Amino acid sequence: MSIHLRRRDLFTGIAGIGAVLPGRAWAAALSRGFTHNVASGEPSQTSILLWTRYVPAGDAAALTAEIAEDSGFTRIVARREAVADAASDYCVRALAEGLEPGRWYYYRFRTASSETSPTGRTRTLPAGRTGRFNIAVFSCSNLPFGLFNAYAHAAERQDIDLVVHLGDYIYEYARGTYPSASEAMPGRIIDPAGEIVTPADYHARYAAYRRDRDLQMLHQRFPMISIWDDHEFTNDAWKDGAENHQSETEGPWETRKAAAKAAYRHWLPMSDAAYEAYEIGDLATLIRLDTRVEGRDRQLELADAFTLADDPAKALAAFRDTVWADPARQLLGAPQEAFLGDTLGRSVKAGTRWQVVAQQVLAGETKTPAGANASWLGGTPSDYVKQRFDAGVLAGKIGLPFNFDAWGGYPAARARYLGAAQAAGANLLNLAGDTHNAWAFDLANNGSPAGVEFGVQGVTSPGMESYMRGAAPSDVAAALVAANPELKWCETERRGYMTLSLTPDAAQCDWHFLDTIRTRSTAIAATHSATVRPGTNRMA
Repeated sequence: MSIHLRRRDLFTGIAGIGAVLPGRAWAAALSRGFTHNVASGEPSQTSILLWTRYVPAGDAAALTAEIAEDSGFTRIVARREAVADAASDYCVRALAEGLEPGRWYYYRFRTASSETSPTGRTRTLPAGRTGRFNIAVFSCSNLPFGLFNAYAHAAERQDIDLVVHLGDYIYEYARGTYPSASEAMPGRIIDPAGEIVTPADYHARYAAYRRDRDLQMLHQRFPMISIWDDHEFTNDAWKDGAENHQSETEGPWETRKAAAKAAYRHWLPMSDAAYEAYEIGDLATLIRLDTRVEGRDRQLELADAFTLADDPAKALAAFRDTVWADPARQLLGAPQEAFLGDTLGRSVKAGTRWQVVAQQVLAGETKTPAGANASWLGGTPSDYVKQRFDAGVLAGKIGLPFNFDAWGGYPAARARYLGAAQAAGANLLNLAGDTHNAWAFDLANNGSPAGVEFGVQGVTSPGMESYMRGAAPSDVAAALVAANPELKWCETERRGYMTLSLTPDAAQCDWHFLDTIRTRSTAIAATHSATVRPGTNRMA
C-alpha cells in the first residue's frame, strides 16, 4: 500500500479495542470534560491531525474541531466532527484539511453544549522554496526519574516549527522498578502501579504521563511527529517478542503489542502508518521509520556467541563471521527497506536539499574501548557483571559493537541502508534516540561518507553516568571517541534535547543540556553544536 493510502487510513485499524477498555467508571475517576488539553501532529502542506480527550457524563459526546487563522476564532477556516467514546478511551482525533502551506493556525474543540477545550497552536509544512526550518527533537522521557524541563524549555521558544519525538515517550515498568523507589522523584506518580500489559494498563499510563503540564504545553504549542520505541511496548521489543515479555504469565505477545499500538495511536496525534514521509518544502524530506516492531528480527546478545565454542576469542570470531554478519537479518523488514530506498531516491531527484531520517536507534559504530575495565563501573560489581564487561571489551577488539539493540547489531541491514543513501546521492541526516546520551557520528559505508548522525540525550532517563560510576563522564566520552572512528563527539552525563536547524547551506544540530531535572527550571547548563554542509555527508 502506498504512503498516500496510509494517510487516508488515519482512523482505521483500531476498531474493537474499546471492548476491553475499562469504560466510563474508570474514566470518571480521572475527571470529566476536557481532561488532557489538546495536541496536533502529522502535518502536511494542507492538513493537520488534531487531538483532545473529552470524558462525557453519558456514554459518548459529539465534538466539533475548529481551526482558525487567529486565536480569537473570528476567521475559522475548517470544522470537523468527531465523537468521544469509550472505544478510544475518550481520545479524539480530527483531520483538518484544506489548509494553506507553511502557516500557523489555532484550533480548539467544542461540545454541543459549548464546553470548549484549551486553544492550541499548530502549523502546516511549507511548500516550495524554504529558507529555514527548525525541529526540536526529544527521546526517553521516564516520568518518575525527574521533571520534564526539556519540554518546558522548548515550549517557551518562538523559533520552533515542528517537534519530533523519537520514542520512549512512556515507560512500561511497575512503580519502584525503573527508577527504584529510592531513585524516583517524589510526586512523580505513574498509574497503574504495576507493569502495563493490558489495554487498560497502557491507557492509564498515557493518562498519567499526559497530566504533566510541561508535556501538555509542548503539545499545545507545536505539531509533533512521533515514533514509538521499545518502552511504548516493553523493553527490547522486536516484531515477535521482547526481553521484558513473558508469554506464560503475560499472555500472547501479539495481544500485548496490539494493545500498546492502539493506546499509542489513541493518545497521540499520529497516523496509523508504520512509516511515512513528510516534505518540508524544497528544504528537506523527513522520513519517519519504525526500527522497533515493524520488521525487526530478535536482538543478538554476546551470550549467544559463547554457545559456539569453549574458547572466548574463537567463539566471538565465529559469532562475528556467521550469526552477526548474516545478510538475512532484518531491522526494518523488506517492505520498509524498499520504501526507504525509494523515498531517498525520489527526494534527491526532486532537488530536495536534505534527507532527514527520524528513527529510534543509533547507526554509528560503537565498540567498547580496549582500555575500559570493570573499575569504570565503580563500587564492587559482581563477578557476573565484571565478566560481561570484560566480554564487551574483548568483543570490541574484534569489531563487535557494545549495543546489539541498535543498527550495529544488524550490520548487513545497516550497510543496505547507508548504501541506499549513497546510491541516491542523499544529504543524509540520521536522527536517533534510545540511548539516553548525546552522540555525533560521521557515518561511513564501504570506506566512503554516507551521512551524519545526531543522537539525542534523554529528557529524564539516565545514561552511562548511572552505571559508569567509577570513571569521570569526560573520560568515558574521550575513550569512546578514541575507540570509534565514526564517533566525533559524545556527552554521557546530562539530560535535555536537540534542535536541528535546516537551511539550504547548512544543517546545524544543537544539543541543549538542562541544568537539572530535580527542580523546576529551564536553565541551560551547556550547549554543543555541530554543522554539516550539503554534499559532504560529514561534519564541518
